[in-house]
Amino acid sequence: MKTRSAKNKGKRLQNNIRDILLENFTELEPDDIKSTTMGESGEDIQLSPAARKLIPYAIECKNQEKLNIWESLKQAESNSEKGKPVLIFKRNRSKTYAVLEIQDFIDLIK
Repeated sequence: MKTRSAKNKGKRLQNNIRDILLENFTELEPDDIKSTTMGESGEDIQLSPAARKLIPYAIECKNQEKLNIWESLKQAESNSEKGKPVLIFKRNRSKTYAVLEIQDFIDLIK
């Protein structure tokens, strides 16, 4: 796959996640959740202070056929200065999944 195609594929997932978050947090404005430009360092989904109060996560998105889970988690953790790291990933013709630390998962289901 060409680099440009791969970046477009990743951008589609980021935009999809942004749209899902905005659909589920109707109290937020469209500019409260933004998809970052490809190649920009930091979180893939930028949250405003208002959005961060509702969504305390630093989101890393990966849309790849072969995912190195450990490298992706390392990247999510290194970009998680403002929230708890979460890795959202998918590949062609698959569901989208989210990975977070076990204690964060326990906190969610308590």
